Amino acid sequence: MDTESIARFRGKMERGAVLGPFMKTCDPGFVEAAGYAGMDFVILDMEHGPISVEHMQGNIRAAQVAGVVPIVRVSDREMISKVLDIGAAGVQIPQVSTAEEARAAVREAKFYPYGERGVCRFVRAAHYSAMDRGEYFAGANKALVIVQLEGQEAIRDMDAIMEVEGIDILFIGPYDLSQSLGVPGETKHPSVIRQMEAIVAKAKAKNILVGTFTDDRETLEMWSKAGVQYLSYSVDMGIFCEACRKIREQLDRIS
Repeated sequence: MDTESIARFRGKMERGAVLGPFMKTCDPGFVEAAGYAGMDFVILDMEHGPISVEHMQGNIRAAQVAGVVPIVRVSDREMISKVLDIGAAGVQIPQVSTAEEARAAVREAKFYPYGERGVCRFVRAAHYSAMDRGEYFAGANKALVIVQLEGQEAIRDMDAIMEVEGIDILFIGPYDLSQSLGVPGETKHPSVIRQMEAIVAKAKAKNILVGTFTDDRETLEMWSKAGVQYLSYSVDMGIFCEACRKIREQLDRIS
């Protein structure tokens, strides 16, 4: 993803909100369709999806063709450099619990002077060495770093995490947060909502971009009104399943 696209994406978040689904697909066609449908970004999932780095290249290419920002949620820290090498515009790192883990994520995602990412310019993101090396290394350091806060340990270390330089977005994982609060899967439970509202308020007070996951229109509207700027809506397979079910129900009503 070119730096101009990342800058436009960041600017849109600073003015309002961006919208995109999680995607577990191994088929780049779904990614491309999401872009043509008007999504701002896609979170290409390697934590809970079956896709490999090799096949992820096709998804990233599809995102770039359709003008949608490709964010890759990695399965572990070792994947950060790999997905940036193949052209991801940003990385989303799950299960960040402490400020030190957040700093480690930034180090893995950034070249000197901001981090210690392994240096190689013979990769897709550098046009396989056809890009000027200075241009590549400078541009690569503008890739987005998104850390997921999902448990009580992260909540307790919230102030320190928010002080870590190099984090672009704090992402609240409502499902894992609900589990840590003893109400697994109850993302609308009052205790979950209160905790999320407190995080959003604290992030906004520090002028930090914040994101979360939603899987129905009511929740999407609620967090949009609360000022969440990076809004993920559902999952590609779930969206497809829901659409199929509605078509089936419509036919059943008229037959």
